[in-house]
Amino acid sequence: MTERHPHQQNLLECIALEMQEQEARFQLEDGMGLKKLKSKGLALHPIKVTRKYFGYAEYPELEFHLPFASETEAFKPNAAVEFLIEGEEAVKGIYLGGAGRKGAVRLYAPEFPDWVEDNDTVIKLAPDHHTEGIMKEAVKVIAEIPEMKSLFHQIHGDGYFGNKVAIENPISIEHLNESQRVAVTAMEQNEHLMLVHGPPGTGKTTTLVAGIQRLIESEKSVLVTAPSNAAVDHIAKELLKAGVKILRVGNTLKVDEVIYPHTSEGGMQGSKEQKQIKKLKIQAEELRKMALQYKRNFGREERAQRSLLLKEVKHIRKEIKDIRAYFDEKLMASAQVILGTPVGLKNTLEEDAQFDVLVMDEAGQSLEPLAWAVFPMAKSWVLAGDPFQLPPTVLSRKAINKAFNKSILEQCFRNAQNVFLLDTQYRMRASISQYSNEYFYNGELKTPEHLKDSNLHVAYYDTAGTGFEEKAGEDGNSRMNEGELDMIVKLMEAEGISPTKSAFISPYSGQVALAKDRLDEKMRVSTIDSFQGQECETVIISLVRSNAEAEIGFLKDYRRMNVAITRAKENLIIIGDSATIGQDAFYAKFLEYVEGINGYKSAWELM
Repeated sequence: MTERHPHQQNLLECIALEMQEQEARFQLEDGMGLKKLKSKGLALHPIKVTRKYFGYAEYPELEFHLPFASETEAFKPNAAVEFLIEGEEAVKGIYLGGAGRKGAVRLYAPEFPDWVEDNDTVIKLAPDHHTEGIMKEAVKVIAEIPEMKSLFHQIHGDGYFGNKVAIENPISIEHLNESQRVAVTAMEQNEHLMLVHGPPGTGKTTTLVAGIQRLIESEKSVLVTAPSNAAVDHIAKELLKAGVKILRVGNTLKVDEVIYPHTSEGGMQGSKEQKQIKKLKIQAEELRKMALQYKRNFGREERAQRSLLLKEVKHIRKEIKDIRAYFDEKLMASAQVILGTPVGLKNTLEEDAQFDVLVMDEAGQSLEPLAWAVFPMAKSWVLAGDPFQLPPTVLSRKAINKAFNKSILEQCFRNAQNVFLLDTQYRMRASISQYSNEYFYNGELKTPEHLKDSNLHVAYYDTAGTGFEEKAGEDGNSRMNEGELDMIVKLMEAEGISPTKSAFISPYSGQVALAKDRLDEKMRVSTIDSFQGQECETVIISLVRSNAEAEIGFLKDYRRMNVAITRAKENLIIIGDSATIGQDAFYAKFLEYVEGINGYKSAWELM
């Protein structure tokens, strides 16, 4: 047996720790278990099934409606769930997506359970054993593939990465700046691993699309991935605008209507294969209804007849899968770029699939094992993102202590030589970007002349001495600060701030939940984590923390604040208690900065 690298072993231990945490967090205990999970937003109950059908790969899928307003933020697309009712065995599946009180679920079962439409049915979040299996296998086989073993050692500082490639005479692309052209040229010339470092607003996606176009022109096969469906869809849309032929694989239920025609389901619309499948589905449904006429208590002949009917249904569904697989092969052959999340790619592509280049966008949010799941699919790799923004989400505190939330990008950033910084930000006024630029990017980011200003675009309202103290949220874990929200309502009225051109963000879900009730419904309201990758004319940040112990919790991860303060394009407004946050060096420097640009204001001005 090949001896494992210490970091390889550490990753396997962290995967196990994360699954232990998921098992404990999502467990439905006796007695008050369901009520507790519902209060934490981890279970949906009761649900009303509004539609049943057989969807992707002929899995049973259902759409449902919640009769009461429920907390659904934790139910992200592709989240592992269990569909259950008391007294019956739970059915595993995934949450496909939803909006408001509506949602959809795919069940990993050959049929719908008999109790599917019972009013007491529960959908709850569950440990993601599917992703766990993909990650474990990816880490275990690293040592068995010579190229992967070498790359792993290089990334972890045990191998020679080579010197940085000097890019001379970068290609000329009219709409790109010098640093973007250098990165695109590097992508075209890269034969190993390179990083595109894209701080907020520096045109990372624009650069990647231009680089992918050059790779296609060089007749290279390209695979594109990102850790979330939203990130995959973002770059997919930009590639379509550039005229690139794409195939988007994986969970495509919630994809943009622009992308849908470029999915397996969308590409099949109007085809002879679709007509074949439609006929087969009708036939299968008729046979299934005939089989289900036989109730649970029946004789030997009825049992045999039901078995024969269900066997025929199974045969038809296999035929449908074969037709889909054949059609997907044709789509892949005609696509210039295939896109999906790492899990989506693993679920869709053949085990020995091989591409010339793998481009991973938002690599700063990818767990390292997920990267190793797709690295073997390519001969060279381009990782893009910013290690100074939020890392991947990890639930287990023990796994975080073992650095499991260190993304593949952050890990590569330490040792890789070919790192290409995009050095000009086009999103925000210079005064908004300046503190972030100095603290995180060594002052290397430039701002175009039209965004340079008179330092009147940042305001910090200090609540010290007002008595606006934080409180525990309803779940006992998060935090909220009603005084800060009262201030924001007054501020928006006094300054005539437009809700439609503004966003409210906070590190705490408790404050966000409170804000959704208090602020104009036209205003975007979100946690900082969910707002990463977005932007708005005016951004108002509620820091929430205000206590005598100067405890700042989430605010201690400065990358979260880097995300927060770089979302605004024209005006950045921050509400916080300087007496609480000012004892931390990062925030003390920030307070000095806002004072230096005359952006410091006392909350008493609005009282």
